[in-house]
Amino acid sequence: MAANIFNSLGKYCLFIRQVFRKPESRKMIRKQILIETDRLIMSSIVIVGVISLFMGGVLVIQTASNMSNPVLDKMLIGYMVRESMILEFSSTMVALILAGKMGSSIASEIGSMRITQQLDAIDMMGINSASFVARPKIIAATVTSPLLCLLSFVLGLMGGGLITWMTGIIPMAKYMTGIKYAFTGYYIVYSCIKTSVFCFIISSVAAYHGYYAKDGSLGVGKSSTKAIVASSILILMSDLIMTQLMLY
Repeated sequence: MAANIFNSLGKYCLFIRQVFRKPESRKMIRKQILIETDRLIMSSIVIVGVISLFMGGVLVIQTASNMSNPVLDKMLIGYMVRESMILEFSSTMVALILAGKMGSSIASEIGSMRITQQLDAIDMMGINSASFVARPKIIAATVTSPLLCLLSFVLGLMGGGLITWMTGIIPMAKYMTGIKYAFTGYYIVYSCIKTSVFCFIISSVAAYHGYYAKDGSLGVGKSSTKAIVASSILILMSDLIMTQLMLY
């Protein structure tokens, strides 16, 4: 068990080194990064936006139902929704969602290229196949993913405000006051950095499993499953480490 883990870790590190070697064509890499940004990040806006909108509403309802003490100011509901969204949901939960969508997409695409021998053909032409297929995906996911984090944060607060307005569970003025109360701008930076790290993990791990896929179409499915599981575990582990390092 331990030998397999260290063997996989070593292969992953060698794969990352191969991915980030000097590319054959910087112009082609830049073009592919734009394409992958559209495919991986822009296509995820809808699912991230819908989930964040509803999650903001759920947080308002759950927080209000558990804050029955009349001594506590109702504006704390807005404050707790804001902190919950920016500290965890908009980074960690969104990353776990993307691990399923983005990770399976990358692993299955590269895995299909492996079993159809397209990667072998690229290598035969003297091109670094790992860099050619994986680098644009990793860079696009890592650099542009904070936009999804910010979008999730804004829509989550909007979802909470919508529920507040529709149900009257608390006065809207109290909700808005809570959102603005004791705001710490560093939390935005912290959340965006976490999202970038998480998306680097998702894209690189998925690319690694897809690149070494084997055993035909069944192997592609297995590589996608392994990519999602491994990415989710690494996201939670790195979340614990980064929270300790960056907040305390």
